[in-house]
Amino acid sequence: MMKFSLDNSNVPVNNLQDTARTLIPYLNRLQQVMEVKNYETDESSLNLPFDENLLAEVISLKERKVNSNLKYVIDVGIGGSNLGTKAIYDATWGAFDALQPARSPKIIFCDTTDPEFIYFLNRFLDNNISTPEEIIINGISKSGTTTETVFNLEMIIKTLFKKSSEYINRLVITTDENSKMWERAHNLNIDMLSIPKIVGGRYSVFSAVGLFPLACGGVDIRTLLDGARSICKQLLQSDVLQISPLMSSVVLYLQNKQGKNIHDSFFFHPELESVGKWYRQLTGESLGKEKDLDGKEVHAGITPTISVGSTDLHSVAQLYLGGPTDKITTFIYSRKPRFDLTLTNFDLEGKNLDKEKIFIELIPSLEGKKTSEIMNAIFEGTKNTYQNHKLPFMEISLEDLSTQSLGEFLQFKMVEMMFLGKLLNINTFDQPNVEDYKIETKKILEQNIAFIE
Repeated sequence: MMKFSLDNSNVPVNNLQDTARTLIPYLNRLQQVMEVKNYETDESSLNLPFDENLLAEVISLKERKVNSNLKYVIDVGIGGSNLGTKAIYDATWGAFDALQPARSPKIIFCDTTDPEFIYFLNRFLDNNISTPEEIIINGISKSGTTTETVFNLEMIIKTLFKKSSEYINRLVITTDENSKMWERAHNLNIDMLSIPKIVGGRYSVFSAVGLFPLACGGVDIRTLLDGARSICKQLLQSDVLQISPLMSSVVLYLQNKQGKNIHDSFFFHPELESVGKWYRQLTGESLGKEKDLDGKEVHAGITPTISVGSTDLHSVAQLYLGGPTDKITTFIYSRKPRFDLTLTNFDLEGKNLDKEKIFIELIPSLEGKKTSEIMNAIFEGTKNTYQNHKLPFMEISLEDLSTQSLGEFLQFKMVEMMFLGKLLNINTFDQPNVEDYKIETKKILEQNIAFIE
């Protein structure tokens, strides 16, 4: 089980407790949502990890589509339709795909219409896919009209159809029921998975949006959901001070009131960087609001940033330590890496490696040190430095980097966001201003793209 600490949040205990107790009525609401177990309220994403029918549907389709020849799953989506999937995949496999060229199946994320990316994806499909069984294409769009997704999906289909019309059987559409994409897929007898309409994209990672491509890519989705459930079960406690995502939201809220309008998620595992990008969207779209629930113009928001240790200690640490004190940090780390190596003694005698011997003698020896020991020392040194500079931070210690721990973390953050929106008196579930660019884009392209209204 992950551990959460706010010992260094620099918020008085009385303020923490008093603010936390104001969330009791909203906690009761979340408990009611989980008790009813339907998809009729904004917070209904809490029920996704417990939806056995959804899990059975995803696994059944996965078993029909996955075979021993499968090499690639093409995930065609953008924003909430792919960031959660990419977060989990990169944390599990994807961050090191380049170092494991023989491992398959791999997930390729098609989330941009950048001309160069599309050019090389087209060439890749031409040169590396020989039979339909080698690929699954999962097109994902809640609305069914997302410009980037519609274009990329049609491009991929047309590229593969040049080889054979049989590739249509390797296509799966994930969308809201009765969307334009749903209707077209239904007419063409294409396999489909639905998304509960009330569940927004940034809260949909435990729906078919994330579960199907992850299952096809070899991720254990059952343990992923187990992790998410463990966080949901925290909400059944009566003592709000023991509910870690609630307390995290309180710290962020109180620090924001004191001018800390930047929240830096500092991951001490490079494979978790995509998790940070998922959380960036979750925060940006959930909290960045022009008006509050009373219609008052507030321009609310907390700016999410991502740092990766130890890499970014050599790029932005000077800013964090010596620059403006406008940030609250959350450190995320696990002391149980999946792999660990020890720097062993290499006998260079008689190897005619004089230059290498001189180099080794010039640097301080870390002989016998494990890679985990070095990272632990850097992590602890960073925390100590933040304390010395009196910079506020929270800490999330993951049990390990398993799919269960990832499920815990993502669900923690989604629940945190719900409480935080309540404290800020904003609608955490809409995104009215995101539609502005979509409307303007559709005006320009409405004559050219079939699904766009």
